[in-house]
Amino acid sequence: MSNGALVVLFPIAVAIIMLGLGLTLTLEDFRRVVRYPKAMVVCLVSQMLILPAICLGLVVLFDLRPELAIGMMLLAASPGGSTASLYSHLFKGDLALNISLTAVNSVLALFTLPVIVNLSVAGFLGSDSSLGLQFDKVIQVFAVVLIPIAIGMAIRARFTGFATRMERPVKILSVVVLLLLIGSVISGLGKEIIDTLPQIIVVVVAFNLFSMLIGYFGPRLLRVGERESIASAFEIGLHNASLTIAIAMSPALLDNPKMAIPSVTYGFVMFFTAAIFGLLVSRRVRAATEPTGRPVTADRA
Repeated sequence: MSNGALVVLFPIAVAIIMLGLGLTLTLEDFRRVVRYPKAMVVCLVSQMLILPAICLGLVVLFDLRPELAIGMMLLAASPGGSTASLYSHLFKGDLALNISLTAVNSVLALFTLPVIVNLSVAGFLGSDSSLGLQFDKVIQVFAVVLIPIAIGMAIRARFTGFATRMERPVKILSVVVLLLLIGSVISGLGKEIIDTLPQIIVVVVAFNLFSMLIGYFGPRLLRVGERESIASAFEIGLHNASLTIAIAMSPALLDNPKMAIPSVTYGFVMFFTAAIFGLLVSRRVRAATEPTGRPVTADRA
């Protein structure tokens, strides 16, 4: 596939996913943030500070190649996405909180992601590298993420019934787009991915598990409710692999397919680790339910 086609393909793929996210959001999702102060603080601190620090520790500990290290840091800086909401719904998380966390994280990531990526490129490849998200590239990421979200929110506000009916199909489409992006990387880097997998798989799995555990137990330590903690775990534990693959591979952005390998690996791994994690924590929700089926009152997040 030519560079010209890739320049068009990857932004469109991300725009579709972000549009789907926008269809699930309302202004109330942002206003609702003040109702969950503990969960919100834990999630944002984890997303913006703790996870990048843990990821940096892992890539240094396992001495990953620069391209793979930058790819991991790109993944750590990305927000959650529709997959996080889907798993939260399946495993009895507080979906309203999850959607609010995704909304806030998606906006904040527009500012924190370029900073983390540029610092990573400078640290692992040297400050004279031509890679990184310079200002014009940051604007492109901002446009391809924020504009589709805004359009999706506008559609939901104007055509609520249509947006509601489209939520499930768009979530499925988002997963399909992710698989197509993964397939495009594999088709171009098949042998290299196989050779690299032993180096990256442990780091990817460890990062994924650490993310979910921090997202779950951090709120629990602050006496946040079980369902809110599950939502937090999936929000900061399931990163937007589609976005990071597109940023890594797009000729207009990082233009380095090797940096997409961690996200490709993560895109496969997270479906299984999240399902196992969800089965384990959802049992705690059932255990905290009264015989009448009413949830036991817990401290409000």
